[in-house]
Amino acid sequence: MRAALELFIEHGVSGASIERIAKRAGVAKTSIYRRWSSREALLAQAIEVFRNATGFTTDLVDSTPPQDFLKLLTGACDMVARPEIRRLIARLIGSIPDCPKLIEVYRETYLLPRRQAFGRALERARAAGLLAAGVDLEVLADVIIGAVMYHLLMSRPGGNLRDELRDHIISLLRHAGFDISAVAQ
Repeated sequence: MRAALELFIEHGVSGASIERIAKRAGVAKTSIYRRWSSREALLAQAIEVFRNATGFTTDLVDSTPPQDFLKLLTGACDMVARPEIRRLIARLIGSIPDCPKLIEVYRETYLLPRRQAFGRALERARAAGLLAAGVDLEVLADVIIGAVMYHLLMSRPGGNLRDELRDHIISLLRHAGFDISAVAQ
């Protein structure tokens, strides 16, 4: 999986052929084909294993108490701002026109469960009175995720992405009606 991830980040989907992955990993192609039904399935799993290694898993989102959810979100800015995460996300999004199967596999297998956990966390925050009852949680989730993606991909070179992203998320959460006193400095 490490070889698949490295090749994908370095060269995109076209540079991460089963042949090249097998060569870099030092295994036979048949070893790969026995474990994954397609290159896209291997790449999607490699991406998710890498993301989970950051510690921000679906289980973490599901187990975070409502009063700690905002700290989790702002803490995620540290992880998301890492250069390797930024390159990975840019490469994944950039692969959509040429290899829509990859994003389809990744979305169905990994992204949707993560998105659902995020929605459940927002629902727990609303149930705990941390968010107004009338807030559309699906729209709020889209706004938060979209803001993170935009800042991740479009931030100015040489800036402090982590701090910029964290400040923007805090502002966004304040405007959504969260009491951000626990995370604002």
